[in-house]
Amino acid sequence: MEPETLPAPQDIAIGLWDQAQTLLDHLMRPSNTYQVGIALGLFVTAHLMARLLGPYLHAWMRGREGWPKWRMRFLVLMHRRLRLILFVLMIWPLVFVLQLTTWPSRSYLLSIAGELALAWLLIALITRFILNGFLRAVVRYAAWTWVTLGILGLTDEARGLLDSAAIQLAGMRLSLWMVLQAVAVVAVLLFAARFVSRVTAAQIRRNDEISPSMQVLAVKLLQVMLYGAAFFIGLRAVGVDLTGLAVLSGAIGVGLGFGLQKVVSNLVSGVILLLDRSIKPGDVISLGETFGWINSLGARYVSITTRDGREYLIPNEDLITGQVVNWSHSDEYVRLDIHFGTAYSDDPHKVRRIAVEATKSVDRVLEFKPPVCHIVGFGDSSVDYILRFWIRDPTGGLTNIRGNVFLALWDAFRDNGISIPFPQREVTLLEGSEVRTTTAHGGSD
Repeated sequence: MEPETLPAPQDIAIGLWDQAQTLLDHLMRPSNTYQVGIALGLFVTAHLMARLLGPYLHAWMRGREGWPKWRMRFLVLMHRRLRLILFVLMIWPLVFVLQLTTWPSRSYLLSIAGELALAWLLIALITRFILNGFLRAVVRYAAWTWVTLGILGLTDEARGLLDSAAIQLAGMRLSLWMVLQAVAVVAVLLFAARFVSRVTAAQIRRNDEISPSMQVLAVKLLQVMLYGAAFFIGLRAVGVDLTGLAVLSGAIGVGLGFGLQKVVSNLVSGVILLLDRSIKPGDVISLGETFGWINSLGARYVSITTRDGREYLIPNEDLITGQVVNWSHSDEYVRLDIHFGTAYSDDPHKVRRIAVEATKSVDRVLEFKPPVCHIVGFGDSSVDYILRFWIRDPTGGLTNIRGNVFLALWDAFRDNGISIPFPQREVTLLEGSEVRTTTAHGGSD
């Protein structure tokens, strides 16, 4: 079967020029000239009415502060499109009356203007639900263009012109029309995949029987599958031969493999972290000088929030190759150590007992894992001790609980007459040494 012969771009351009001349000739006819004048008059009237009614509508909207947010956004949209709304409300009753009282040809241009205005208004209202500003503008102008071409009856010519702009790529004919179709279909499928992914991810996160790390892994795999399927199904739906792109995609993949080794390494490391469950959201970890709890697990990095409110993005590869302290890996209990010293004149048995009792009185210190105090050495000026106690909420901070225990020890030692020594030095003057003091005026005595 012979391939379909496509019209040349020159022929399409000449055809469009002929249609434009024909349209201009039709507009010069008296029966069409007054329709254009009526449409312009209605537009000017709608503009003046919008300028007159706009401030009153705005003042009325300011008094509706208790209304829901979605209703206020709708009113703001109506206020911004007030001129177009008034034009649609005025032109369609006029078209209906003309169609009942005169020949259809005498209201043809007015009906086209009404259809264009109504289509533009509906597109503006519908695309308002798209939150992303750039995407909303792209969808809005693309829809306006295509609907306008459809109302004017120029879709076949526009499609032929876009299809004639084509190149041969890897044995496949790739036209501008095919690219636009692919972008539109893939965008719709990606939007659907994103919606399904969000709904399913919410269901997975609410399932308490699945561990946090497996929840993250399931959500990531689901997103990859949905987005990948949407992309390839969209390309296949518009007629793109995926086998023809195999060689090109292989070459691109090799180039990306050499240039993005770290990115791929982080992606693989993220999957390994999720599979071996070594860390999960909520764990308290230490990595070098960074101490905090895991906020989220990403495809490339792990988000760690510290006590001072900073959020560190640690690459997944660093968690695989580096030494990581997971304070809550197997359980949530954490043991803390405190070193202190007392004077040699104090009874060490009494010091140990008082230290343990003082530590038990501090909040967050666990009672079923009782604190212990041991002598670890005899220092130059003190007997050295180590105090060990357990907590179960490291996310609440470590420095603050250590400080509270130190304060409890200070109060208990002061009440029981136990002193905390500090280093002292004695200076011995040898016989025959001279001691000189410096006065405030710089002289020596």
